[in-house]
Amino acid sequence: MSALASDSRESSASAFYLPDFCSGRAVLAVVLIVELVALILTIARRAPAGTFWIDLASISLFLLWLGLGSAAVLCRAHPWLTAMRSQTAYGVALTLLLLVVALVSEAVFQVGQALTGGFETMGDLFPEHHGEFLLRNLAIGFIVSSLALRYFYVSAEWKRSVELEAKARIRALQARIRPHFLFNSMNTIAALTRSDPLRAEEAIEDLADLFRASLSDAQHLVAIDDEFEVTRVYQRIEQLRLGERLQVQWYVDDIPGEALVPSLSVQPLLENAIYHGIERLPQGGVIRIEGRCENGDIELAITNPVAPSSQESFRNGNRLALDNIRQRLELAWPGKSQVVVRQEPESYRITLIFPDVRVESTQTIHQ
Repeated sequence: MSALASDSRESSASAFYLPDFCSGRAVLAVVLIVELVALILTIARRAPAGTFWIDLASISLFLLWLGLGSAAVLCRAHPWLTAMRSQTAYGVALTLLLLVVALVSEAVFQVGQALTGGFETMGDLFPEHHGEFLLRNLAIGFIVSSLALRYFYVSAEWKRSVELEAKARIRALQARIRPHFLFNSMNTIAALTRSDPLRAEEAIEDLADLFRASLSDAQHLVAIDDEFEVTRVYQRIEQLRLGERLQVQWYVDDIPGEALVPSLSVQPLLENAIYHGIERLPQGGVIRIEGRCENGDIELAITNPVAPSSQESFRNGNRLALDNIRQRLELAWPGKSQVVVRQEPESYRITLIFPDVRVESTQTIHQ
């Protein structure tokens, strides 16, 4: 129950549609948007020649107060807004934004009155009509704020739907244990119990480790050493059944073991390489798992032989795992990862490319 409650709180927090305006990136975005809007409004006014820069400066200053004031208020209100329902948070955020518009507009008008003494000598810089100025700014603020909040909401809902789909795919991948693999593994273990009990016991432990890794939470990144260990466990189980027909060559010493990777990224690719490649070759073959770290990226490639007549079947059967891994890499590092497939007459090669992001402490699959 506690795990479910934790997941629910995490989902609620991550689903909140407003960005964190306390971050420097959000503040910079506000400043850039404000300046762009100020430039557009200045051009649209068609001010007399020679007053363009004065108009731009006055509009920029006014909009900067509005933008930065709104960002500060939403930053302070963020903890309370995240605890509300979406509709309630929308209404509260809109009210806060309109309050900021009203306060800044009133302050500008009062400053203008104080500096001009009520005369119109500085009418180009400060508003002259109190009520009209406030109502106009509130109307514009209402429209712009409503559109901005709606945009944030739609954008967050789209991102949330993509994440939920990815999580559903992860759960489907975790639950998808090929029946033939399970049955073959159990038959192999049953045979070993009579001929080699010690080896049978090791196989049972490996199978338990593999199931434990497959059923654990795969929504987070794990150290690549842990992912390699899961893959090697799977390899050992299949090695008992295929014997010398299966050969796996590992060339991953250049990859830092603490680098992060989405869980169940390598093992499904080895599984498909065996199922669609090695099993369909009477003589078996060699699977190469190669990795390197270059220019801040990790490249991990898995190459396996395949019969020319089964290339189409391999591509179709491999699509689910590839789509799943591609989507999870994109969620982890948007725009910074790739899944490259290269088909040749007698081989199939998949290369995962993702940023070299590391952690200091990791957990093994036995924990």
